[in-house]
Amino acid sequence: MSKQIKESHARSIIKGLTWRIIASLAIFIITYFSTGEIKTAITVTTIEFPVKLVAYYLHERLWQQVPRGSIRKLLGS
Repeated sequence: MSKQIKESHARSIIKGLTWRIIASLAIFIITYFSTGEIKTAITVTTIEFPVKLVAYYLHERLWQQVPRGSIRKLLGS
């Protein structure tokens, strides 16, 4: 018999935070080089970080509810 593994809320939050740090650094760099203004880059990054973090978390949790196509299983359990 096999048992599905689900990710915890904490793991989803940690994944979201680490991804947002990487992606926000990219947004900061792109904005800075596009505008030449550090203040604008900081503003854009400050706004997009929490918005996209929440969106990622909700997306991740919704996908946990979709059983189709999941191949993450413990064999022999």
